[in-house]
Amino acid sequence: MITLEKNGRVLELTFNRPPANAYTLEFMQDLARALDTIDADTEASVVLLTSASDKFFCAGADIKEFSRNSTQHNQQLVAQARANTAQMEASDKLFIACINGHVLGGGLELAMACDLRFAARGTYLWGLPEIKLGLIPGNGGTQRLARLVGISKALELLATGDNFVAQDAFDFGLVNRLLHPEELLESARAYALQVAQGPALALAATKHAVRDGAQLSLADGLALEKKHCDALYDTEDAAEGFNAFVEKRVAKFNGR
Repeated sequence: MITLEKNGRVLELTFNRPPANAYTLEFMQDLARALDTIDADTEASVVLLTSASDKFFCAGADIKEFSRNSTQHNQQLVAQARANTAQMEASDKLFIACINGHVLGGGLELAMACDLRFAARGTYLWGLPEIKLGLIPGNGGTQRLARLVGISKALELLATGDNFVAQDAFDFGLVNRLLHPEELLESARAYALQVAQGPALALAATKHAVRDGAQLSLADGLALEKKHCDALYDTEDAAEGFNAFVEKRVAKFNGR
């Protein structure tokens, strides 16, 4: 259901549960194991989330199974999904979702837990339709959507649960880059490889300063930035960066 491949300092995590990558508890547990492997990798600094399907990125929870399972089982599924998205956000790695097909419900919640979202142009569907089931998103959908597109737009989308398309997602600010379908993975890989050649410690510090600082007052955010910045001065990567600049050469960072 989950495959993990490595290309230098880039890891590629692929959803592969036909036909729609709809997730179950077993899927989420498989993803948890993959995330543990990712966090344990001391070389890689960027992760691409992709889909083996050309029609679905992820359709969210498997509703047929969800409706048959006990409440306790479903709560266990949701708890694992929440733990997975929290782990993605807390990771030192930069996560990039490469969205090439329908991304709905919990699938969109997974994509929003990533740090960046690259998407293919097309009329495939996006949305958080939980309200149509008498529910609300349970894996961060209300909170992450509001932070990405603003409170008013988030409420507009969540109140109806209606779908939208990739161009809308880009216009809302939910998508970083909107690309032709045949260019999506190539472009995402090129960006990931470029970022991964940089200093991993500084990349992690940047991610945590931005993500954590966004929840703080400006004064507290600046203090957090100072903490992360000060910790980098004596690293080997910082010395290499300064030396490479003075010597007019390309820096070779080692993540230390």
